[in-house]
Amino acid sequence: MSNSGNTFLGILAGTAIGAALGILFAPDKGVNTRKRLADEAQATKDHLAREASSLKHQIADTVSTQKETLDTKIESLVSDASYKADDVITSLEKKLSELKAKNKKLQKS
Repeated sequence: MSNSGNTFLGILAGTAIGAALGILFAPDKGVNTRKRLADEAQATKDHLAREASSLKHQIADTVSTQKETLDTKIESLVSDASYKADDVITSLEKKLSELKAKNKKLQKS
């Protein structure tokens, strides 16, 4: 994502510089040239603001999706751990019952 962002900014900067140089070297009055430069700068600023907003929303969506995925995985792990703990407890209770039975048998002997 960083490479595409850098590439985009490079292309945008190159376009802005090219447009500014083209306007500066065009045979027109200074007032008109300054007006064009100001308009181009405003258009570039607006475009960057839209792109930044779009990028912000994409990042927010990605973070939200990843958070939901992480929450689901954590919930699944906790559930699995709970079932395994129940299995261990059941197994230990069974073993304890067997040991109690053996102990009673040994005490009677």
